[in-house]
Amino acid sequence: MRVADFDFDLPDELIAQFPPAVRGGSRLLHVEASGTLHDRDFRDLPTLLRKDDLLVMNDTRVIKARLFGSKESGGKVELLVERVTGEFDALAFIRASHAPKPGSRIQLAEDITLDVLARQDDLTQLRFPRPVLEVLDRLGRLPLPPYITHTPTADDEARYQTVYANDPGAVAAPTAGLHFDDAMLQALREQGLRTARVTLHVGAGTFQPVRVDNIAEHKMHSERYTIPQATVDAIGETRAHGGRVVAVGTTSLRALEAAAQPGNLHAGSGETDIFITPGYRFRVVDALLTNFHLPKSTLLMLVSAFAGVDTIRAAYAHAIAERYRFFSYGDAMFLEKSAPA
Repeated sequence: MRVADFDFDLPDELIAQFPPAVRGGSRLLHVEASGTLHDRDFRDLPTLLRKDDLLVMNDTRVIKARLFGSKESGGKVELLVERVTGEFDALAFIRASHAPKPGSRIQLAEDITLDVLARQDDLTQLRFPRPVLEVLDRLGRLPLPPYITHTPTADDEARYQTVYANDPGAVAAPTAGLHFDDAMLQALREQGLRTARVTLHVGAGTFQPVRVDNIAEHKMHSERYTIPQATVDAIGETRAHGGRVVAVGTTSLRALEAAAQPGNLHAGSGETDIFITPGYRFRVVDALLTNFHLPKSTLLMLVSAFAGVDTIRAAYAHAIAERYRFFSYGDAMFLEKSAPA
């Protein structure tokens, strides 16, 4: 398939610049496996779930990954930490008039100077004088997506984070999880529904455009994930009772499907560059809660693989006509997996 197969026209005013007034105050487009569409509110989610379903959530925590500093020459530098690779080490995208060379240094604050160690493709390996997460917490800025145009505020620091975020390491939020508040989680528990956790640290590559025409030639960025044994066990029990595995977000889905690539889902940690496109056979996930994705993006290709290309085209056309809000701070979709062709 071609990248153009996943293009659509989106009015700028439908790109949500701010979250809804209250967490969970979003709309929800229910897309049945048959392609039938239902306009709902996110508060209706419990009515779409069955007693033995299992919700799998990504508990990654967004870090303040954007830093500003200067080179030894005095030139300004902007850094986006793509991933923390050790207590004192990180890989980052660097924006500067001239990229700092290995062996040079970057000054962030009077007492914080970074050593430039090496280049790795588009990334630069950096050594911090103090623990990376400590420096980011003190000096970093929240890395809002490029289509959100305002400077991050204290409200963004709270709202661009799930209420169950636990493991720091992501540079973008697992946005389907942003809709959940404590009251919704409690309502699901009272309904007898179970939840399980995975961790996938979302990298900055999630916003990288597909630069080839034939999508089969695209190379995905790599992200680190962890699947606990308790989650594998919960999925096995869900299957045994006839329940569905419901992924909260494409990141949860990618982690589960990556861990099932050998044939059976297994616990552990690893790196994944799994690229899910139409024709992919899903091994683990039966339903997906997700936001609306960018035109020509790998995530739009993923949901098209899950629910069907024609179904997603119709759903997005409906969402635009009905003025749904798009992208990270926007509304949600509940997708039922299409039947195999």
